[in-house]
Amino acid sequence: MEIERKFLIKELPSNLESFQCLLIEQAYLNTDPVIRIRRQDEDYYLTYKGKGLMAREEYNLPLNKEAYLHLLPKADGNVITKKRYLIPIDHPSFAADYTLPKSPVHLTVELDIFEKPFAPLIIAEVEFPDAEMADAFLPPSWLGQDVTNDTAYHNSTLSQKVFPR
Repeated sequence: MEIERKFLIKELPSNLESFQCLLIEQAYLNTDPVIRIRRQDEDYYLTYKGKGLMAREEYNLPLNKEAYLHLLPKADGNVITKKRYLIPIDHPSFAADYTLPKSPVHLTVELDIFEKPFAPLIIAEVEFPDAEMADAFLPPSWLGQDVTNDTAYHNSTLSQKVFPR
């Protein structure tokens, strides 16, 4: 089960380069149900996602590079490329900006900076172990509008967006 909330960004962290960065390319073989292929650095996956907005089933199966490259031309719509920065929400540089609820769970902001044709889109996602924690989450001030329930910000929707020539 994937339980996540999505946010637009008010401002980028000033020390963004200090966080781990993943290079992601993904494409969609189907959008209902969502069947996605992804290259994340040098790892490859086939993903099935069930219906839902904040919470939905998600299954990841490993692929090899050859299988990924074989499936890529079969994808519909846009191939999405982005840089994903993994930012621990309890990082000391945000201490003055955010008070963590008492919890043994360490949350991470996955900050996606999209490449063309989606640039300058930036979306932050935070995954949670359960819906109660997701519902109670108070985002730090650098995160903006909550777009969890807006399907326009789902990557599967973005993959189908038509851009003028």
